[in-house]
Amino acid sequence: MTSRERFADVLNFKPVDRLPAIEWATWWDKTLARWYEEGLPEDLSGCADIGEHLGLDVHRQCWIRPYLPSLLEGKGHGDPVVSSRDDYEKIKPYLYPENAFDKEVVRCWAHQHKTGDCVVWLTLEGFFWYPRILFGIEPHFYAFYDYPELMKEINSDLLTFNKRVVEEFCEITVPDFMTFAEDLSYNHGPMLSKKQFDEFIAPYYRDILPMLSSKGIVPFVDTDGNVSEPMEWFLNIGVEGFLPLERMAGVDIAALRQKHPNVKMIGAFDKTVMHLGEDAMRAEFERLLPVMRQGGFIPSVDHQTPPDVSLDNYKVYVKLLKQYCRVACKDQRGKIE
Repeated sequence: MTSRERFADVLNFKPVDRLPAIEWATWWDKTLARWYEEGLPEDLSGCADIGEHLGLDVHRQCWIRPYLPSLLEGKGHGDPVVSSRDDYEKIKPYLYPENAFDKEVVRCWAHQHKTGDCVVWLTLEGFFWYPRILFGIEPHFYAFYDYPELMKEINSDLLTFNKRVVEEFCEITVPDFMTFAEDLSYNHGPMLSKKQFDEFIAPYYRDILPMLSSKGIVPFVDTDGNVSEPMEWFLNIGVEGFLPLERMAGVDIAALRQKHPNVKMIGAFDKTVMHLGEDAMRAEFERLLPVMRQGGFIPSVDHQTPPDVSLDNYKVYVKLLKQYCRVACKDQRGKIE
C-alpha cells in the first residue's frame, strides 16, 4: 500500500497492511539540541527530514496563518494585540494576507503526494485559537462578554480567509486531512461553556465543514488537554477527528472509542514514559493496542517529545511504534517480542 492509501484506509476503519508510523508534533528545540549533541546529523533541520532519517513515514504539513509574522513582533506569548474595534481596524493591513502560504513549496510536494508516497496535512487556525491570538490569553476570556460582536466579526473574517486559502491550496493538491488549531481544553476539560461554543464557535464550523467534506478532506481538531467533553460538541457539528489526546490530562482513548465508535484519533502515546526505557514504552503500546486494532486510530506521541528523551530512547520508541503498527493489523493477541 502507498502511504496515502494506508492513511486513508485506517481513518476509514478499513483493513491495512500496517498502521502509519508518523510523528504529528514537531520536536522541542531543546530536544533537538540534545539529539544533535548525541549524534543526530546537524544538516537535518526540517522536521520532515528528521522524521525520515529516524524511519518514520513521510508527511508534509502546511500551517496557514491569517496574519503576517510581523504582527506579533515584540509581543510576548499571550500578550494582547487588540483591545477594541479600533485596534482591530488598525491592524487589518497585517491580517488575511493575499499570499498566505508558499505555493512553490506545495507544488514541490504535489508530485510525491500524487504518487502516494507522502501524506499532505493542512492546518488552519480555529475560531477559539485565533481570537485568543488577537485579544491575548486572559483578555480573550473577558471578550466573550465585553466584545461579543467584535469576536463574531473576527471569526467571520477568519472564516472567509480560511475558505479562500483552502480553495487556493486545493488548486495545487488536495490535502489528505487537516487540523483546526484550537487548544480550547486544559487538564480538567474545556475552557469555555457549551453555550459559548454554540454561539461563538459552532456557526463558523458549520459553514466551512461541508466545503472540506466536498473535497474529501478529513477535518480534525487539535486541542491539548482533556477533550472528552468538547469532543461531543465537535462531532455533532461535523468534525471527524481529534489529536493529540494527552494521557496526562486524563484522556482515555478506550473510553472515547466506546462512547464514540466512529471517531478518528491521532496521538495518545504518553510522552512522559519515553525516557523510562523500552519496557515502559512497550507497556504504553500494550495499553493502546486494543484501540489500534479497531481502526480509525493512528498512534503517535501525545505532544512534542520532551528533552528528557535521549536520541537512543527515541529510536527505541520508533522501533516499537513500527512493530506495533504491524501487529495491530494481524489476527493475533498478546504482547509481541
